[in-house]
Amino acid sequence: MRYHSFKLSASFLLLFALGFTQRGDQQDLPVNTKNGGLFLPDGFEATVVVDSLPGRARHIAVNDNGDIYVKARFADKGESVIALRDTNGDGRADIIKRFGGRGGEGVYGTAMRIYKGYLYFSSELIVYRYKLKPGELVPSSEEEVILTDDHAHGMHEHIAKPVTFDDKGFMYVPFGANSNSCQGYNRIPSSSGMDPCPILEDHGGIWRFDANKRGQLQKDGVKFATGLRSVVALDWNFADNNLYALQHGRDDLLRLFPQLFSPWQSAMLPSEEFLRIKEGTDAGWPYCYYDQMQGKKVLNPEYGGDGNEVGRCGDYEKPLIGFPGHWAPNDILFYQGNHFPDRYKNGSFIAFHGSTNRAPYPQSSYFIGFVPFKAGQPSGDYEVFADGFAGVDPIVNVSDAVYRPMGLAMGPDGALYIAETEKGKIWKVTYKGNKQKFAKSALVKMEKRKSMSNIRTPDQINDNLDKDKPVAGSAVYSVYCSACHQRNGMGDSQRFPPLGGAEWVTGDKDRLIKVLLKGLEGPIEVKGQSYNNVMPQHSFLKDEEIAEVLTHIRSNFGNSASAVTADDVAKTRSSLDSPK
Repeated sequence: MRYHSFKLSASFLLLFALGFTQRGDQQDLPVNTKNGGLFLPDGFEATVVVDSLPGRARHIAVNDNGDIYVKARFADKGESVIALRDTNGDGRADIIKRFGGRGGEGVYGTAMRIYKGYLYFSSELIVYRYKLKPGELVPSSEEEVILTDDHAHGMHEHIAKPVTFDDKGFMYVPFGANSNSCQGYNRIPSSSGMDPCPILEDHGGIWRFDANKRGQLQKDGVKFATGLRSVVALDWNFADNNLYALQHGRDDLLRLFPQLFSPWQSAMLPSEEFLRIKEGTDAGWPYCYYDQMQGKKVLNPEYGGDGNEVGRCGDYEKPLIGFPGHWAPNDILFYQGNHFPDRYKNGSFIAFHGSTNRAPYPQSSYFIGFVPFKAGQPSGDYEVFADGFAGVDPIVNVSDAVYRPMGLAMGPDGALYIAETEKGKIWKVTYKGNKQKFAKSALVKMEKRKSMSNIRTPDQINDNLDKDKPVAGSAVYSVYCSACHQRNGMGDSQRFPPLGGAEWVTGDKDRLIKVLLKGLEGPIEVKGQSYNNVMPQHSFLKDEEIAEVLTHIRSNFGNSASAVTADDVAKTRSSLDSPK
């Protein structure tokens, strides 16, 4: 098998040629008025199907008649699916309807697929389906529950349930690991990993189910693959009849092991792995991660690794491609259409949703990539197919990005549909050139975009956003908080809540201190939005450090609450330690 390590050029001259600076204060990019703001290869055009949607958007599917079905990010009862129809042929949706689901969903409800005449979609805990009848936009059929995640723990991190289907009637669903790296104390500095990891018994893998059977639980399925921390991008490739997935790599190398990893290494590592999944595949989580720069799997520090040692990791599945860390690949589509030039046939489009924890370097990805395939193998390096979603350069905080690409689908005419999460905007991409005369020269301008700060490998010194500047916020905030809550305290609109104007921050000091000392597991509601990612405990910090960081967040990000003193922290810590 042939493997590819991911390499990026860092030609700063190209940045100046494109009219951007290589570093410095965040800037608005020149307005791109064509293609709904997207940069595409020569010959391709994009039409905006809808500018925004109530409930915004995750994954999407397109029916044989052109109707579009969108999984909402936020959904009350009966609003999980957003159905769109263009009745006058102008390319824009003029009918928008909502239906389906039991409500109470947060941002991890994901799947949207059409398979053998049925519409499948998921919340965090349930996979549903409707029978689609010709001519109906909103199905009149009964809503069926196909699979329920019945684990007692309920919501947890990495709980998204994308689905895909093979040609034999099977449905494939990941069960993400409710952990970062299977530490005994999740996300606590220097905590060792559990060995063997008990989480792998029923999480951290992909299960196979009967696509037509109602009322299934996880125990009714078959564990198809393991060693996969979190999978959101999942697709069956009918060209070679194999399952493919992209794994989200672990977080917090710097935060948890600052003695081993620099900020630059923690921004770049570990790889987001593009994997071919066979029955019985073990990708090695939590024991190992893939280092795309070294081109090998190495031991995680929780299991004695130092960033170089391979150990047992040579035994686990290697990726076809190792993308840079934290790019968040959230959808993959193997293109089977005939509308695009032949070089795109059977290749894979990948939606990179965008990093959250690359500080002090710019956030990265936020684009649609393409990997050409030939004879079941990647036949070249990845390409930038669509860019311009973020609208700013550099992307300092996640909340600065205007759009974040998420869902991919192919229409009946072979067009590519792209959905994004921040507004619910949807584009339809078509090819207007001569397919027979398509040449690689049409890709030159897209190759130049690899030198943009959201794609290139950051320079360790020149791309450090804190170079020659005071550290943003207090030192404690910069090390332990900014990766999740962002430098501006606005969070990422999905996993990590905002700190600015949040009652959890500006309200009861004692409750806030307890959150830092004990940690917090969701779901919780902040400013009207639900979050279910884990907030690790920080009791290892000194009373003075906790007081410093809490005072910092209570007096910044638009907050003006009273200070927290070391005595306040000591008093609360003592009450928690006292026997009940």
